[in-house]
Amino acid sequence: MAPARFLWLIAASLVPAIAPAFAPAFASTADMPAPPACPAPVAPAGAYAPWAQPAPLAAGQAADGAPLLKPGSAARLSLAPTPQVRYALRPEKPGGSVSYGGLVALEVASAGTYRIALGSAAWLDVIGKGGALPSIAHGHGPDCTGIRKLVDFTLEPGRYLLQISANGTPALTVMALALP
Repeated sequence: MAPARFLWLIAASLVPAIAPAFAPAFASTADMPAPPACPAPVAPAGAYAPWAQPAPLAAGQAADGAPLLKPGSAARLSLAPTPQVRYALRPEKPGGSVSYGGLVALEVASAGTYRIALGSAAWLDVIGKGGALPSIAHGHGPDCTGIRKLVDFTLEPGRYLLQISANGTPALTVMALALP
């Protein structure tokens, strides 16, 4: 047997055995457990206060039709079925034909860390001039507020495109805010 084929067979047999040990390190926020059941919703405080009164906004189905989401504000997005959305870049997790998505523009005036809050475990890509930007942190929002997912990005002044994909419903609350 050729050495390369032999090594490939060994590697292929080891992957199923060791993959579970590494799964927690590679789990996405979509794989994170749902927030705890709450007896009643809690209005978020501080910088998250606008979350409680999101403005209605129809997400764009193409980059040139993406409405603007202002930092410090929240919007209740109306999303389109995934097959109707023309993403600027293929989302890392596009979702299936029964999922929903959309596009929103974000204008950043000063450099810093910006947090995008989502009301579900939908997938989020932030697209800049050079393509998709890497996130620097992920987490859950405050318990019982309806903020399911938080994703942080380092952004420079300019315009960005938020691509939302793989959402299970046709509506989603989203908020962008600058971190101190």
